[in-house]
Amino acid sequence: MVSVQRILVCNYLLISFAVVLGLLTNGSWAEDKLVNLTRLKMFVDELPDMPKIKAFHLVNGVPKPKSLNIGMYNIKWKFHRDLPPTPVFAYGTRWRTATVPGPTIEALHGIDTYVTWINRLPSKHILPWDPTIPTARAATNKGVPTVVHVHGAIDEPASDGNANAWFTARFEARGSLWSNRKYHYRNQQHPGNLWYHDHAMGLTRVNLLAGLIGAYIIRHPQVEGPLGLPRDEFDRSLIVFDRSFRTDGSIYMNSTGNNPSIHPQWQPEYFGDAIIVNGKAWPRLTVRRRKYRFRIINASNARFFRFFFTNGLRFTHVGSDSAYLGEPVESNDILLGPSEITDVVVDFSKSKNDNAILANDAPYPYPSGDSVNDANSKVMKFFIVSHSAVDTSQIPKRLISYPVPDLSSVSRTRYIAMYEYTSDIDEPTHLYLNGKPYEAPVTEIAKAGTSEVWNVINLTEDNHPLHIHLGLFVVLEQRELVDVEKFKDCMNKINDAVKCNISKYARGKKIDVPAYEKGWKNVFKMSNGTVTKILLRFAYLHTNASYEFDPTAEPGYVYHCHILDHEDNAMMRPLKVIR
Repeated sequence: MVSVQRILVCNYLLISFAVVLGLLTNGSWAEDKLVNLTRLKMFVDELPDMPKIKAFHLVNGVPKPKSLNIGMYNIKWKFHRDLPPTPVFAYGTRWRTATVPGPTIEALHGIDTYVTWINRLPSKHILPWDPTIPTARAATNKGVPTVVHVHGAIDEPASDGNANAWFTARFEARGSLWSNRKYHYRNQQHPGNLWYHDHAMGLTRVNLLAGLIGAYIIRHPQVEGPLGLPRDEFDRSLIVFDRSFRTDGSIYMNSTGNNPSIHPQWQPEYFGDAIIVNGKAWPRLTVRRRKYRFRIINASNARFFRFFFTNGLRFTHVGSDSAYLGEPVESNDILLGPSEITDVVVDFSKSKNDNAILANDAPYPYPSGDSVNDANSKVMKFFIVSHSAVDTSQIPKRLISYPVPDLSSVSRTRYIAMYEYTSDIDEPTHLYLNGKPYEAPVTEIAKAGTSEVWNVINLTEDNHPLHIHLGLFVVLEQRELVDVEKFKDCMNKINDAVKCNISKYARGKKIDVPAYEKGWKNVFKMSNGTVTKILLRFAYLHTNASYEFDPTAEPGYVYHCHILDHEDNAMMRPLKVIR
């Protein structure tokens, strides 16, 4: 972890170094002129409702499988009324309708969706990238490698978006694990919120920063309808992320690394001060005095958000990540790490004011970085009509019940350690899980249909949101380590939690898991200096049926930190499933 001030110092002192190396892509970056965000008026752009794509056909009223073609395009996008159009990469069914975020894909439970993801990106990237970290690269160095991962999907390995299954425009170059053009999403899992984004090796952080993100919802009307939650125009996805801009409107990303002699461009975290919701900086939304449902996705590279309303409105949680909770949970605020999803209902009829600002006070980097400023402490503003509104929606006392974690069914216990490595100037150079690079042979081999306990040991100074593909888990406990430095010394020497007597050190203060995060998740915030115990399930939640696909096929799955700058270098490991 490095402070934002140290990042900026590195940028200004060493920017010429990267220019000389010629590693960057579009022109001279030595003359960066950043937008003074204090001159941009907040809450002037209406919150967009992203285009929706039905991922199924209706034939005589009966839903049937559907095939989609979704492209990735280089377009210009207006993030703010007073900013020039910004060059971005965007998803869409065609160039003219591509958006940032991309269209919301609406699937039906049990109805197959097939997507051909089409790379129509230019020969060079619009952002700087670093070839000294493990990176997808075409042999000709032409083309932007991409591959799509539907985050939270329970599907076959070939459709999971493996980092080495990338491809460039017209499939002219392909990664070593690329296998097919058309991805198959069975949508057999429980209903809930997912999102899709790029997952190319070493380029995830820059491809998402460029705009390759979008929401994916699996609906199950027979199960969800009786809940009576807000629907239609009162059910909105909010995709939140941060960006910085140059005066010409282009996205600003550092062009010099914190260890330029090792990594000319890579830095441990990216932060922007403009907070974007559904593609607009600090947007506004006029709402009625009634209940609204918001499916909030943190699509930032590294920023954590702690959301709250400035007028005291509360959140009622109905889901976390891809799954419903068993019962609603109320809170005054929400801590949301990168890639996490929270599904909440807000009742604006309870507001004593005619407006409410959704705000943020999470330090960056989280948890011990800089305090928020005037720009990144505001998210969006709701203007509440004065008169009362008819509201037939409800928040039921019970939502959807899924299996309770059963420790007696656990087939194996594992220890997953998080490491950060630094240079002789005490700046991060790379991060590993279990002290191993991604390319090292797979060590996590799980059996389909079973559950495991993973003890995740965070030996770094950062909070790492750990995302596990395919699996779903419940957090059982998070506990502080005692004598951390002594334990860390042992782990650095032998990298074995059992031999280092983890039980001796995992006996510190117990950290409460918020009630709204006690359901089934696919991401959780692994606090620094703690061991987090999770029960991980490799099976559907809503049924005892076996997977509808072969999870043992190549190229398998992965698990990784979802701070994208960490994932790219190289906090990701393979995960293999067997029968």
